Amino acid sequence: MFYFGDFTYLMLIPALILTLYAQFKVNSTFQELSRVRSKVGLTGAEIARRLLDRNNLGDVRIEQIGGRLSDHYDPRSRVLRLSPQVYGSSSLASLGIAAHETGHAIQHDNGYIPLKIRHTILPVANFGSTAGIYLFVFGLLFRSPSLMDLGIIAFTAVVLFQLVTLPVEFNASSRAIKMLVANGYLEQDEIPETKKVLDAAALTYVAAAAMGIMQLLRLLMLRDRRN
Repeated sequence: MFYFGDFTYLMLIPALILTLYAQFKVNSTFQELSRVRSKVGLTGAEIARRLLDRNNLGDVRIEQIGGRLSDHYDPRSRVLRLSPQVYGSSSLASLGIAAHETGHAIQHDNGYIPLKIRHTILPVANFGSTAGIYLFVFGLLFRSPSLMDLGIIAFTAVVLFQLVTLPVEFNASSRAIKMLVANGYLEQDEIPETKKVLDAAALTYVAAAAMGIMQLLRLLMLRDRRN
């Protein structure tokens, strides 16, 4: 709430509910499928290494990183980092996540356009995520339309980043399933279960985008109210 009597925050409630559900879904799905061993019996690190090598990405290193569900691909250092629960586990959840992150490495190597766009706007989005709201609030408090507009512009970069992230994540998941099946690491009856964990992870990005859009609409409404 930016000031007394502002009820625009109610716009955020549906997105907040979706965010909470997405977090619950990804955690519960990962916990469930982390107990289901894959038939191929390879760990997440082994799967990632094999898939990277098959795509001529032998120079991409694989490292174990601390934290839960902290898995990611770092394009700057060309390192695929896997959490302990994925790195050394042979579960279907680990299989899917390791292949998903490998998909990002392949996107980077292939020059996947949405990924390039995301990397380009990342610095602006990082600035907007920390400064956008503050600039808007200061503009609201000091009755400065220019500050409010600057805050809106900065936060718009955050929303754009969240939106372009969606095709990047969906494409990486699609690549993951295709690679696992094509290389014989995933049998037909294991596909639906593996998709479940990837779909749950994708939902968190959808929720983030929904929250960003609603927050931006809220800022625009407050800005118009000040005119």
